[in-house]
Amino acid sequence: MGTERSRFRLGIIYPGGGAEQDYYRFAERFQDVVCYLVFSQKANARHSHSLPALRETAKVKYLERAARRLVPLQPDAVLWACTSGSFVVGRAGAEDQVRAIRAIVGVPASSTSLSYVHALRMMKVRRVAIAATYPPAATRAFARFLFEFGIQTCNLRAYGLRNGDLSSRLERQDVISLARSADTTEAQALLIPDTALPCFGILDELQTLFRKPVLAANQVTMWEGLRLAGFPAGRESELFQRVR
Repeated sequence: MGTERSRFRLGIIYPGGGAEQDYYRFAERFQDVVCYLVFSQKANARHSHSLPALRETAKVKYLERAARRLVPLQPDAVLWACTSGSFVVGRAGAEDQVRAIRAIVGVPASSTSLSYVHALRMMKVRRVAIAATYPPAATRAFARFLFEFGIQTCNLRAYGLRNGDLSSRLERQDVISLARSADTTEAQALLIPDTALPCFGILDELQTLFRKPVLAANQVTMWEGLRLAGFPAGRESELFQRVR
């Protein structure tokens, strides 16, 4: 898995929600990156953000089933591309999810929530602001997850959307307004954690507007995948350079 590889294959386990296009658009930036996306359950664009529903989404049995479908594709790394479905079970649960996936596919694995932790550690960021599409309970659960890794939340805002389908339909200005309401001078980075929210088209604008790293869920998941797959350092786009 070094620089001599002609292609880097990323397996994406996705819960549904409406932002699948972000992964394909990210991969288009690199001719030698391929994304294989499978759903963890039956395609469910609604993907409820209630805590009971998120705990159901987080069950390892669904991830194992999806991971088995990726085995014939021989990915170089596998990502559980769901922030809420990984942070809702806390640090121990998120690490159990990754171990289960890795045991089946036999390659490095991670999740969106753990991707945030790894990116923030590499950036030496300890204080963040959270701009979440989720209801307040799920937003607070994400802050608690980060705290388990020593990352402090200076401010958080919950937009209150009930499911991923609603997240996927947020307008550009709504995302900017949410991010603005969450940002604070104390925060070293601004996190937008929902993988159901397409952010590919506005990331550059957000980085410029807030003058600090803005980490969207699909962005940080792809960065983690490239890193785990052995993608050569220095070849990432500007979107990833901010989390190296």
